[in-house]
Amino acid sequence: MPYTPAENRYDVMQYRRCGNSGVMLPLLSLGLWHNFGGITPFSTQQAMLRTAFDHGITHFDLANNYGPPYGEAERNFGRHMEADWKPHRDELFLSTKAGYDMWPGPYGDHGSRKYLIASLDQSLKRMHVDYVDLFYHHRPDPDTPMEETAGALDQIVRSGKALYVGISNYQPEQAKKMIGLLRGLGTPCLIEQPSYSMLNRWIEGGLTDVLRTEQVGCICFAPLQNGLLTGKYLQGIPTDSRAARDPRYLKADRISEETMAKVRKLQPIAEARGQKLSQMALAWVLRDPVVTSALIGASRPEQVRENVAAVQNLSFAPEELEAIEQALR
Repeated sequence: MPYTPAENRYDVMQYRRCGNSGVMLPLLSLGLWHNFGGITPFSTQQAMLRTAFDHGITHFDLANNYGPPYGEAERNFGRHMEADWKPHRDELFLSTKAGYDMWPGPYGDHGSRKYLIASLDQSLKRMHVDYVDLFYHHRPDPDTPMEETAGALDQIVRSGKALYVGISNYQPEQAKKMIGLLRGLGTPCLIEQPSYSMLNRWIEGGLTDVLRTEQVGCICFAPLQNGLLTGKYLQGIPTDSRAARDPRYLKADRISEETMAKVRKLQPIAEARGQKLSQMALAWVLRDPVVTSALIGASRPEQVRENVAAVQNLSFAPEELEAIEQALR
């Protein structure tokens, strides 16, 4: 049966301007990382994408090596594009990336012009689209001149294969240099994608100051710290959790008693706000307007709906922020 989106989808979500650009992104975007490869049934993936869009999530975020196996998330998204999304392509903001290892040999990794352009060509074929809205360099490459990487990103935009470009996992000084190089080429950097959560605050001060000054957007990944900020690990590792099923991304030794003690202190603060811990954690990363959007991951549609409810309460009283700081010490 053809998919018909919810008519009120744009009333559910809030949108924020991405840096000094014309792009508005939803406060929550959907990451197609862990659960859009071969391990998740196509019907479950479809239900998550439809649920996200029905709740105003217009931004779907991929990368060349998302899976497993590598490329599988993009291949699956190509199937979803044919099944559901072609009539709605202009309502979507699609992103993909290259920068980590993707294929064997010297040309399938890092930041060379050859790798980035070849990778995007492959991604477009897998995704069944003519262009992506945003293409990222996925990580800095110390062995390729930054000028070459910037030139490749500029060429990609001028070729029409991407409308905007961004960077991910760049440190403050690296980001500042790349932003300057891209601006000089006439292809401004739209956005940086770093990791950021209550338990991982490395971007505060340094990177956020650069992005604010340069008027570049920020979209944070792992805002729930791979599930640690959902509270699901307070009583150990559930058998159906990511740490139990696929420990590549959340190893058991990261679920330390010290970390869990902080999570236990955060839980009553969320309850007093009328939120689940995960919802408060999402609202917290969005408290700084330099953060344009937070990337959520999900394994079932119910998690998407639960996360979207976070936008109903985004404000924090000073005493709440102070209580959170105390809990995180």
